[in-house]
Amino acid sequence: MTALGVVLGAALVGCGSSGDSPGHAAPADRATAAAHAPDRAPATASPAAKKPPFLAPGPDGLTPVLERGPNRTDKVVALTFDADMTADEGPRAAAGEHFDNPELIALLRRLKVPATVFMTGRWAEEYPAQARSIGTDPLFEIANHSYSHYAFTSPCYGLPTLEEDAIGGEVERAFGAIRKTGARNVVPYFRFPGGCYDDASLRALAPEKVTAVQWDVVSGDAFATDADAVAQQVLDGVEPGSLVVMHCTRSAAPVTDEAVDQVVPELRKRGYRFVKVSELMTG
Repeated sequence: MTALGVVLGAALVGCGSSGDSPGHAAPADRATAAAHAPDRAPATASPAAKKPPFLAPGPDGLTPVLERGPNRTDKVVALTFDADMTADEGPRAAAGEHFDNPELIALLRRLKVPATVFMTGRWAEEYPAQARSIGTDPLFEIANHSYSHYAFTSPCYGLPTLEEDAIGGEVERAFGAIRKTGARNVVPYFRFPGGCYDDASLRALAPEKVTAVQWDVVSGDAFATDADAVAQQVLDGVEPGSLVVMHCTRSAAPVTDEAVDQVVPELRKRGYRFVKVSELMTG
């Protein structure tokens, strides 16, 4: 990452026309039902119907990057969840590997925790009913995590790397796959696979008119088996305006729901309020 690419406290463009290890959550049948719940859109127009805020372009027209909310005094925090699945993991899913986490979504609903899910297009194609359920629930919003979860710059945790001229198509294909499921609460935010980016990738992403959203708190839930350790890492890192990165992928982050079940009540006890990224961005 480069400092040039980070735009914190950049001018906010409101309502612009741009761009788009098992936990102790609910039993599987209850969780699955909640994850596939029918639409729960409000009967009347709500703020979710308005175009979400986004950041103005950075220096030299680079895609702006948000790592933490602009308001550093109010106790608000955004929990974000990456729904990872690469373009070539279909056979693993067919063999029974779970790239989803319906128990986590059910837990967030029971706890009434707003959240932003950064979804790959491939995940949306594998779990269209879940993507639609998440994307029609006003508690959540869906942002773009690329189609294939291939890296936008290299090296990046061993991920295959896209060519720069393929970046725009990756983002557009992901938005298309997500919207094809019927998801409506789709916001013009993007998260780089692996969190890896440089100025070249920010420049290549700029025509898509998205705000890149990173984080200031790493949960450490990826491949973790100790939910207590994950929860403590989040609790130790959160400050007013924090963005927390976690995962919505059972096979790669098996204790996330259990950690969230600890984090949410403790942060509320400390006076924190949970918001989606679109709300965090407005301060």
